[in-house]
Amino acid sequence: MLNWSDLNVEGFAIGLLAFVIIGVFHPVVIKVEYHFGKKAWPVFLFSGVVLTIVSLFSENTFLSVIFGVTGFALFWSTFELFQQHKRVLKGQAKKNPNRSYD
Repeated sequence: MLNWSDLNVEGFAIGLLAFVIIGVFHPVVIKVEYHFGKKAWPVFLFSGVVLTIVSLFSENTFLSVIFGVTGFALFWSTFELFQQHKRVLKGQAKKNPNRSYD
């Protein structure tokens, strides 16, 4: 018989949180590009570097993984910010009428 207290849910929790973190950054990139443009890329890159370094020094494995996943999601978001800007210029994404696009 299955004893629920014997289950190791850490892997499941990490997978779920990685899924949520990656999912959250998709609309964040869209909103940031809409309001600030691609010039916001250093914020994503710097935050990713900081969280990745924090993950290296975290003594708690679970937190280290979460910091690492978030850090690399921020790295990917840096790249995606430029891709989103290209999509806006091509008319594939919504353009902010209050900003100029160069």
